[in-house]
Amino acid sequence: MTTPKLYHCRNARSFRPLWALEELGMEYELINLPFPPRVQYKPYLEINPLGTIPFYTDGTVKMTESTAICEYLGQTQEGHDLIIRPGEKDYGAYLNWMFFSDATLTFPQTLVLRYEMLEAKNRRQPQVADDYRMWFAGRLMSVDRHLEHNLWMAGGRFTMADIAIGYAILLASVLPPLEKCITSSCKVYLDRLRERPGFQSAQSRQKETPVVQIGD
Repeated sequence: MTTPKLYHCRNARSFRPLWALEELGMEYELINLPFPPRVQYKPYLEINPLGTIPFYTDGTVKMTESTAICEYLGQTQEGHDLIIRPGEKDYGAYLNWMFFSDATLTFPQTLVLRYEMLEAKNRRQPQVADDYRMWFAGRLMSVDRHLEHNLWMAGGRFTMADIAIGYAILLASVLPPLEKCITSSCKVYLDRLRERPGFQSAQSRQKETPVVQIGD
């Protein structure tokens, strides 16, 4: 038996599977990399040629998509109710929120982050950043409307969909250009998520695990 490995950057999309692993109480190895690893830690390209985070390995399984890893963990581990299965009332809604979280919410966030904060000043694109900030704010309203009448995203309980959606709100909360987009309902929801022991242990794990350096 091999120990699963999660390649991670602090507060990056890989926080989704990190949080899921902690919620499930699994044994795993966390490899904390400098961001972005494809630039700051070139040996990573030999492990994951895409150079993206996350990268999860479990025996012969190799995965790069944060929400897919969460669903994989939910489907392959037993003794939990962190996923909604076919036949349950909210199965369709659950799947939709899982895909919505990355394709619709995190995607515009990455463009705002790149073109307003990460690029060299002469390469920044304020118009692009503004356009995608508005995109994010508009799409987040779907979450806001849902949370006005629900504690969780699907099934009346905490699931992987809350990890998926919650991370997008968490990321917005630490990015000054996006923080103002978070509605009151989303803020209350994020506070509720932060109270979970799994969330807190994931935060502690990423802080306590040293960042790999060239030569390590």
